[in-house]
Amino acid sequence: MEIKIISKKKYPELKSLYKKFKVSNDAEICLAVGGDGTFVRAARDHEGPILPIRSGEEGSVGFYSDLTLKDLSFIEKNLGSGNYNIEHIGNKIEIIYCGKSYYAVNEALLRNSLEEISFKIYGVKDGHRDEIYPYTMSGDGALITGSIGSTAYNKSAGGPIILAPDVMCLTFLNAEGPYRNPIIFGLQMTIEIEVAKYSGMLIYDGIKIAKLNPKDKFQVRLSQKKLKIIRFKERSERLSDKLDRIIKERIV
Repeated sequence: MEIKIISKKKYPELKSLYKKFKVSNDAEICLAVGGDGTFVRAARDHEGPILPIRSGEEGSVGFYSDLTLKDLSFIEKNLGSGNYNIEHIGNKIEIIYCGKSYYAVNEALLRNSLEEISFKIYGVKDGHRDEIYPYTMSGDGALITGSIGSTAYNKSAGGPIILAPDVMCLTFLNAEGPYRNPIIFGLQMTIEIEVAKYSGMLIYDGIKIAKLNPKDKFQVRLSQKKLKIIRFKERSERLSDKLDRIIKERIV
């Protein structure tokens, strides 16, 4: 069996994997060892199923990983025997700007530069663009995420945790206006945001795309690129287990 390994750093515990499996960059299965940042990097670079493994370092959350480096013996045994399930957890977010597509695992983000940023929001469906609000939103910006990134920046910004893989959410950042609640969009809807006043940065997963000025616009939609992870039935964390673990780790 061949595997690919993407790790935060060279953990000595990983030596056993090199002895058990053939490690190749062309392997279908990828092991992402580290925290959420390593998982996101692996998801951007790898199209096949990913097995996230927490490094156990202080401050490393690893929301989607059920296992840690201490579970390597269990992983080697069950991965080698094929005793696992592949779970589709969501689709990557596609950002379209100036005719080019960028694919985010966590979120697309419009962020103010020095002061607040004002922007208009449209919904595009079947080639038709309609205003979602009859007024201009102002604040620190907005982020759009799917189920994968809903537990990251989106959750910290007060957005919902999304359990359905075929929807995306727009969450406002310190916005001013009569309506500031997050909005849920379906698979067939494309969001278009146009800057109305001031300037800001268009970012995906912490990577800058461009600086946007008034009249600049971009579109966001759920892509067809699915993200799948490997789960072991005997070691599968429920959502309540993950939230409990993260809360306790943050307290420590």
